[in-house]
Amino acid sequence: MVQSPKPSLRALDPVWERIRREAETALAAEPLLGGMFHASVLHHKTLEQALAFRLSQKLSTAELSEQILREIMDAAHADDPSLGEAARADIVATFERDPACNRFLKPLLYFKGFQAVQAYRISHWLCQKGRTDFASLIQMRVSECFGVDIHPGARIGKGIMIDHAHSIVIGETAVVGDNVSMLHSVTLGGTGKEDGDRHPKIGNGVLIGAGAKVLGNIRVGDCARIAAGSVVLEDVPSRKTVAGVPARIVGEAGCAQPSLTMDQLFRGEI
Repeated sequence: MVQSPKPSLRALDPVWERIRREAETALAAEPLLGGMFHASVLHHKTLEQALAFRLSQKLSTAELSEQILREIMDAAHADDPSLGEAARADIVATFERDPACNRFLKPLLYFKGFQAVQAYRISHWLCQKGRTDFASLIQMRVSECFGVDIHPGARIGKGIMIDHAHSIVIGETAVVGDNVSMLHSVTLGGTGKEDGDRHPKIGNGVLIGAGAKVLGNIRVGDCARIAAGSVVLEDVPSRKTVAGVPARIVGEAGCAQPSLTMDQLFRGEI
């Protein structure tokens, strides 16, 4: 008896299938936006194709055409399947952590934090290929379009949720682990004009509150919390909460993985 071949990973794509179903539902509810739903979602066979279309629409200019951007993004996804895997993880993370996100469709179409991170992933791929001018041009366009400035040299994991995303800055040698959540106006920056490895290293499961500044080549341990408005200049131990200017340890993180619960309240857990 000849066994049927196992279905490929491409054929089993629950994230993309759910996005397509949500787009069909949205189309029925709002037919005046039918052109957008068809062009951005229903016309495409894969999430990677939809991402390339949506981002190229947003980022294209007279000197950087939509067609060229789509070709570059299609090439990046074909060369590195982890880009699509990370995008799916980011969509699920946004849906699970952002109360304003009630559909998988929303990050793809409307959320500039998600879109900026996916465009960064393309610029990082270009940087790794030695195509630094193209990477820098995409970085510039992302900054202009979304108000998010992520250097192509930064290394960012998957399962990333950036809420609101306005005025996010992530420097060249910054490292961000998996399952990290941050809010608007966060800076992962340097402390001056030093060269070399000069930006923060953020562990897995970290929650960074709005307006927090993490500066210098310092380490923020896994599952730590950084309170809104804090200025962090020293290492933060794992599973601790820091707050203040300059930031100091004020207690425990309060849960196993604060980036998932998004709980930013301090209850005095010393």
